[in-house]
Amino acid sequence: MLTKEQIAQRISKEVKDRYYVNLGIGIPTLVANFVSHDLSVEFQSENGVLGMGPFPFEGEEDPDLINAGKQTITTLPGASFFDSAFSFGMIRSKKVDLTILGAMEVSENGDIANWKIPGKMVKGMGGAMDLVASAENIIVAMMHVNKAGESKILKKCTLPLTGVGCVKKVVTEMAVLEVTPNGFKLLERAPGVSVEQIIKSTEADLIIDGEIPEMQF
Repeated sequence: MLTKEQIAQRISKEVKDRYYVNLGIGIPTLVANFVSHDLSVEFQSENGVLGMGPFPFEGEEDPDLINAGKQTITTLPGASFFDSAFSFGMIRSKKVDLTILGAMEVSENGDIANWKIPGKMVKGMGGAMDLVASAENIIVAMMHVNKAGESKILKKCTLPLTGVGCVKKVVTEMAVLEVTPNGFKLLERAPGVSVEQIIKSTEADLIIDGEIPEMQF
């Protein structure tokens, strides 16, 4: 099974040159650590940062530089800072090329639930609703199963939805899945993980076409 860092490393392969990329809270924030230095990429955070770099080394943190998840960050040369209204203007006007989000559940038609578990206190949805409503390319970074071993890749989400039919691809510790009009298509499997293991850990039906290659990093 992949670590969270390896999930982020695999997703970094989806980032293309000159992309503007929004990184959600959790595993997505790790993606900036793995993007090739040969690419010119601008990472955006909805609290008002454009030009985020990798996480700072221990002892080099600046408490005034944080992302939307209140984690300390670094910035690259040319980075800019602005208010949340301007930041959400960028998101709502579709200026972001790729959005990478965490999730608690994803359904086979691309629905995403990533903001609330009924009965647990939450401060609000944050920027997630704007991101899923406006982004045209959403990749989800998540664990395939929960702590009880139950699938989080579902035929239908059971938790309150953040967005409907918006997810394009999911990367988990077990697999890379594409959301198609006919459901989840298995594109890649984690090294050492069999197709049978993925099927057993997935509540939704999977489309399996030919030999499934292992992920490349």
